[in-house]
Amino acid sequence: MKYLKFLLLIFTVTSFSQTWQTTSIKSNINGQRYDDIYFLDENIGWAANGYYASVYKTIDGGITWTEQLNESTLGSNYYFRNIEFLNSDIGFLGTLNNKFFKTIDGGETWNPVTNISPYPVAICGLCTIGSSTVYGCGAYFTPAYIIKSTDSGTTWEYIDMSAYANALVEIYFLDENIGLVSGRNDNGGTILKTTDGGLTWTEIFNSNIVGEYVWKLQILEANNDVIFGSIESISPNLGKLIKSIDGGISWNSFNAPETDIQAVGFLDENRGWMGGHTTGFYETLNGGQTWTNLNIGGNLNRIFFINNSLAYASGTSVYKFTTETLSADTNSNPKGSSLKISMKNNPVKSILEFSIHFEKADNILIELYNINGQFIKQLSRESVLTSNTEKEYSLFVGDLNSGTYFVNFHNNYMRESLKFIKE
Repeated sequence: MKYLKFLLLIFTVTSFSQTWQTTSIKSNINGQRYDDIYFLDENIGWAANGYYASVYKTIDGGITWTEQLNESTLGSNYYFRNIEFLNSDIGFLGTLNNKFFKTIDGGETWNPVTNISPYPVAICGLCTIGSSTVYGCGAYFTPAYIIKSTDSGTTWEYIDMSAYANALVEIYFLDENIGLVSGRNDNGGTILKTTDGGLTWTEIFNSNIVGEYVWKLQILEANNDVIFGSIESISPNLGKLIKSIDGGISWNSFNAPETDIQAVGFLDENRGWMGGHTTGFYETLNGGQTWTNLNIGGNLNRIFFINNSLAYASGTSVYKFTTETLSADTNSNPKGSSLKISMKNNPVKSILEFSIHFEKADNILIELYNINGQFIKQLSRESVLTSNTEKEYSLFVGDLNSGTYFVNFHNNYMRESLKFIKE
């Protein structure tokens, strides 16, 4: 018994001596971020830089990184959302700009996937499983769909998910048949489950707050009945950590550290981390009941576990959970970048007027909420196809009662709300 207690003590001391540290990858400026990371093992991994549209690879666990792809090579405006590999050669890169890429040489070259019909306007989530199966989903700005390949991306199937959701952002499969997908529908943030490879789906969770997303999912490798999810909410509401210990039959919900919460990752049922557009790592040791700001990182979107002693995360930089001492700076990075919005009138009588400067090609979803964060209606949804574009908006709100409201802007790299008064 004394020996067992000694081993438990050693394990506890070792696990809690690990820290999140910044790797040597090129850090983003202006609060932009690496939207996604994927690791085959403890050494070989890739990072997809969103706004700056580049792919980096490491073969030494993040000590050094090599840029494999950047926007100048593609010759157009792209936002890279996610990256996933089947093996050391075959990988996939999702964008928010009507393009989907595949590599067969470990990321040295990337070519567009063209044989999907209808063609997805964006790939917001990717999951590779087994030796040859690939799933993808989209889009955060509608519509909702899944793409699937069972032959390593040679042929593809398009699955219309509009009967279940109006936006999908994350997909997570345990094997070729059993999987989850999340996003939102007309009722709130949703999680759907399939047991037949995507032929049929059942909703296993809904937040019941219209406008929310279930943004990221994690299933504990040690116990597949334990599921975590992050809920991105709307001002003035906080986001949520949701947790199930019975495979999604029942759920518990806890306040998250910010409204626009996105990243979630847990070592076990109690110790884990969350972060989002305006925060770095927040840690919990009691399953999400309380959170501590670690003052490390910024603009987090993905936490990726290799095992119980090693993990990576993507945000303003790429971070590593390790006992190593890395030379890179570990101080907190700036919060996520914001859109350049100029409100023209506030208070408002009947027409809400503002302008947005889009530095790059983008997608924009503009929605109206009341002072309590309750959804009222969608005001605008469009794709911006050119860089350095100034767009003027005049949106009718004359049917609103007098009071205070939020207009919510959701584009490729941020989500924020601005308050206005209706006279």
